[in-house]
Parts: sequence; structure tokens; C-alpha cells
Amino acid sequence: MIPAIVLMLVAVGYRITTGLLIHSGATWLSNFVPFAALALCGAVYFPGKLKFALPIGALFISDLILNHSYGAALVDPHTASRYFALALVGLFGYALRKRASLKTFLPASLVGSTMFYLITSVSAWLSDPGYAKTPAALAQALTVGLAQYSATPAWMFFRNSVISDLLFTLLFVVCMSFGRNTAFARAAATLPRPA
Repeated sequence: MIPAIVLMLVAVGYRITTGLLIHSGATWLSNFVPFAALALCGAVYFPGKLKFALPIGALFISDLILNHSYGAALVDPHTASRYFALALVGLFGYALRKRASLKTFLPASLVGSTMFYLITSVSAWLSDPGYAKTPAALAQALTVGLAQYSATPAWMFFRNSVISDLLFTLLFVVCMSFGRNTAFARAAATLPRPA
């Protein structure tokens, strides 16, 4: 339980730090966050209620701080789409819980990144009055986005999401495997040896 809470605090701190850096000009960090990996892997490795509460709670806490800093509303359709997409990624991870391995999770991470990107981009297109409700404007939402919101094009959000999800998923699975192997080694060392 303590490692899960520490992981949440690190994820929140990381998102807040990168969010503030992005707001001050480091746009190359846009959407390079661990939340989809946390949702995907957490659905397998976290106990009970933490499976979904931890990633959603971490996103909420970081949203509270960042939205206040940006002067943005905490509740709007686009924000709701992020929570919905994150929950879907978590459900996807939960469906894979019996096949938890790097071989399963790395492709699942790509699928999760794509789901998150499509859901949030389509939501932005549907809810933002800056987009015409046409196929061309949907293509704009999926590729370059609206210039008035960010110097970062939408495709870069997707690229960063894929890279960060793969990296953080790899890190998460390797750490969990290392932790389990270490625990098994310690348990084996405490067993009485035959005479």
C-alpha cells in the first residue's frame, strides 16, 4: 500500500512540475505524463479499490493545482473526457490482468495511448466552439489543434503520450517484477534449510 501511495505522489508531483514547465515554455514536455501507464498497470498490480482510485485521484489532485495555476475550470467536458479515457485504459488493463507481462503490456500501452488520444481529441472537437463541426475540423483537432491554446500541435501530444506510456509502463512492470523477485528471494532465504 505504501509503494502505491508513494507512486501516486510522484506521479502528481511529476505532472505538476511538467505542467508548470510547459506553461512557461517547455512545450516539448506536453502530455509526457505517467497517468495512462499508471491506470493500465495499476489495474493489475494495485490492491482492490486502489486499482482505479489511485490513477483517477492522482489526475484529480494534479488537475486541482494545475487548473488553478492556469486559471482554467476544474469541470468541463474536455476534463471529463480525460477521466473517462483514463478509466477506459484502466478497464483495458484490468481485462489483461491474467496475462500481465511486458509482452502484453507494451502493445496494450500503445492501444491505451491511442484510446486516450482519440477520446480527448474528439471531445475537444465536440466541445470547443473554436472547432467547426466538420470532418476537416476533426482532422485539425487530431493533428494540429487550435493555435490559441498551445504552441504544441495535437500530434505532438499523441507522440509524447505514446513515448511516455511505453516508458512508464516498462518502468512500472520492471519495478514490479524486481520487487516480486526480491520478495521471493527474501522469503526463500528465511526458509529452514534441510539438514
